[in-house]
Amino acid sequence: MAALRAPLWGLSIRRRFLISTASADLAVLLAAIVPASLIDFGVGLPWLAEPRILPVIGIMVGSALLASWLSARMWSGHAPRPNYGRATVIVLGTLGLTSLSLTLTQLYFSRPIIGWTMVFWLSGALAHRAVRRRRPWTEDLVLVTAEKGLVDDLRFSTHANVIGVLDPGTEGEILPLEAGQILAVDLRSVLSDRMAQYVSSCTLAGLDVRPLTTVYEEHTGRLPIVHLAEGWELRTPVVKTAPYLPGKRLVETGMVIVTAPLSLLIAATIAIMVRFSSPGPVIFRQTRVGRNGQLFTLYKFRTMHDGAEETGPRFAATDDDRVTPVGRWLRPSHLDELPQLWNVLKGDLALVGPRPEQVAFAREFSRTIPFYSHRHLIRPGVTGWAQVNYGYADDQADTIEKLTYDLYYVKHMSPWMDLHILGRSIWTVLTGFGSR
Repeated sequence: MAALRAPLWGLSIRRRFLISTASADLAVLLAAIVPASLIDFGVGLPWLAEPRILPVIGIMVGSALLASWLSARMWSGHAPRPNYGRATVIVLGTLGLTSLSLTLTQLYFSRPIIGWTMVFWLSGALAHRAVRRRRPWTEDLVLVTAEKGLVDDLRFSTHANVIGVLDPGTEGEILPLEAGQILAVDLRSVLSDRMAQYVSSCTLAGLDVRPLTTVYEEHTGRLPIVHLAEGWELRTPVVKTAPYLPGKRLVETGMVIVTAPLSLLIAATIAIMVRFSSPGPVIFRQTRVGRNGQLFTLYKFRTMHDGAEETGPRFAATDDDRVTPVGRWLRPSHLDELPQLWNVLKGDLALVGPRPEQVAFAREFSRTIPFYSHRHLIRPGVTGWAQVNYGYADDQADTIEKLTYDLYYVKHMSPWMDLHILGRSIWTVLTGFGSR
């Protein structure tokens, strides 16, 4: 089979989306200066009242472009979407960069005009994203595969429009691709001579032909386990990202130390509540499986009655009678996991990574679920890609689903993806998503 072409059209449509979003943000920023100037100076164009404001506007625009670029880097290979959280991060990032620049340069600036500009800009940025979310961009896909599960997952993806599925073994006539359509080929399938000729012809004609696994990962943020053959497909990316791991450890440790005053204050309050809510220790200790299968002790605030797991570990259930009244409040907010910041300082955990599993479950899943042990190639985390996308797993079927997200993170781990996960984790804490 001829080599598959790089996804030129796929890159183009993503680039167009990112550029158009950034351009709309920039236009809204410039427009936001007008009402802000009216409030502060009484005129719509601030430089008419104060010419020294022009460098400040230039710094805001430059900061906005840098914040937008950093946000684009955080998409981590999956399909970009109009996201309210990212709009907020871009505005706050611009405000932070602008403030830092003005402090370093000691330029003249007006706090009211900067503040009001950010307020109007955020409102406009959220508004144009709301319009875009009503009709998001899509890619037209023709799939060559017999894997119904992968097809169904793509059909439910926001930006994938599956317009046809071709049998890899077909020998009949096949209609040519139309302009803008993508042919996603399942390289695990055995192609008939007719289908192999068709795929080769599409490639030679310069049409967009991609591996199905690449399309699937981009649109779902998951790794198709059925396409893993040897396991080295995951070990190789981990080796390539190895230089990032010491820096990741250093940055995450620094983040824990910097936020320690606040986290310790919250932890002390929770400790008092747990201590007086039910008899038993404040801190719950449990052995979990870490990087390369090494065991460590994980710390949490106790949310269950003392001795709840004397009969052995089991998945938590909705309205679990083992959970204490305080635990029912702590679990949705994930505040019971605050002591795990000590695990981060010790090196047992990272802030971001696959969640560590109990020993009994990990051994069972390693025996019954293919490639489960590959999630142990990297240090487990307090939060992770599976947590912000899927939530809690209460049986083996759910565990397999979560594993597709964990292995995606193992393969695509990067600073930008970690920042993305940490940002989404804040929303998870606020909403209680995925808790039991």
